[in-house]
Amino acid sequence: MKITHLTALVLMSLSLSSQTVRAAEGQLLIWEDIKKSSGISDAVKDFEKENNVKVVVQETPYTQQTEKLRLDGPAGIGPDVIVIPNDQVGTAVVQGLLTPLTLDKAFTDSFTPSAIKAFQLKGQIYGVPKAVETLVLIYNKDLLPKAPDTLDEYYTFSKQEMAKGKYGLLAKFDEVYYAYGAISAMGGYIFGKDAKGDINVEDIGLNKPGSVEAVTYLKKFYSEGLFPAGITGDNGLNAIDSLFTEKKAAAVITGPWAFQPYEAAGINYGVKPLPLLPNGKPMGSFLGVKGYAVSTYSKQKPLAEKFITFINQPKYAKVRYEVTKEIPALTVLMNDPMIKNDEKANAVALQSTRATAMPGVPEMQEVWGPANNGIQLGVTGKQPVQAALNDAVKNIQMQIEAAKVSNE
Repeated sequence: MKITHLTALVLMSLSLSSQTVRAAEGQLLIWEDIKKSSGISDAVKDFEKENNVKVVVQETPYTQQTEKLRLDGPAGIGPDVIVIPNDQVGTAVVQGLLTPLTLDKAFTDSFTPSAIKAFQLKGQIYGVPKAVETLVLIYNKDLLPKAPDTLDEYYTFSKQEMAKGKYGLLAKFDEVYYAYGAISAMGGYIFGKDAKGDINVEDIGLNKPGSVEAVTYLKKFYSEGLFPAGITGDNGLNAIDSLFTEKKAAAVITGPWAFQPYEAAGINYGVKPLPLLPNGKPMGSFLGVKGYAVSTYSKQKPLAEKFITFINQPKYAKVRYEVTKEIPALTVLMNDPMIKNDEKANAVALQSTRATAMPGVPEMQEVWGPANNGIQLGVTGKQPVQAALNDAVKNIQMQIEAAKVSNE
């Protein structure tokens, strides 16, 4: 009886799978991010008309799509197109999940260089940029009517606020994601480049002079008590958000994800690109880019590639921005009055031109933990900066080697 029941279940499962595959024939299946499909609905309708094809759009959290594709692709029920963050591209390519794209130069040139580069790996392009996200400076206009332009000015302002029992600028400088803006502008880096301009994971620059100088500079915000102890570590972002919404901090460095919560808290806030450093260069930042990619399991790769180029024409990307508020990576739209005249969007757009795409190689996953630990030990004075960063690099190298062994 048990065997018969199990057999029936297996047959039912196979039947359902085959129905899914048959239903997908002659159409494109697109995985879009949660609550973002409305942004492409007009483009989808026009594509269907022009190409006489049915397009089915399913919403799936974009950070989970790569892992889901790894399971659904081989089973024959995966999509033709996914949305992927650029820092997952390297791993997805190694796992054989993404198809290299053949795009016209005029099309790739229409995007900001950093955004299109975010989807390049060893000379191949694996995605079309959909939206950019990066750090910005948010300030309370009631506490700071005119936001300073330099980090040194924020340092001085923070000392003044400290005397009043309040905080000036708060930031998670104890993590590489936030400290990288100073590191990159002072000559430091995560991974170097080889002769071809590709990422060289054997060249780790987090303990080079520029990185040491940057972390040493950021350390003074901690050593002089301008940052409360509560913003260090895993719960630091929550602490920063609380201090800002309680009007106990005048400015914070965070991302666009904070816009809505700050509005809901009734904060009269402004948004600017990150401030200038003592060397006169603006703080950089990591650029997060969402992009559309074509699955290697797609049976209609040329049509899928045509789809992701079609929906990223300026007129459709503009509609997508109006609906979803995601900042497009197209240069022409970043200069559009629609974004230029929006303080928040313009700040993100401008900072994105100063940002560096997070390395999309699999080895980047081994950087975060050791780098955060080393930077935190350095800025809090628990270990000399050079020594802390030397240890961080050693640990990154060991983790990369361990990952290689486990994948062999």
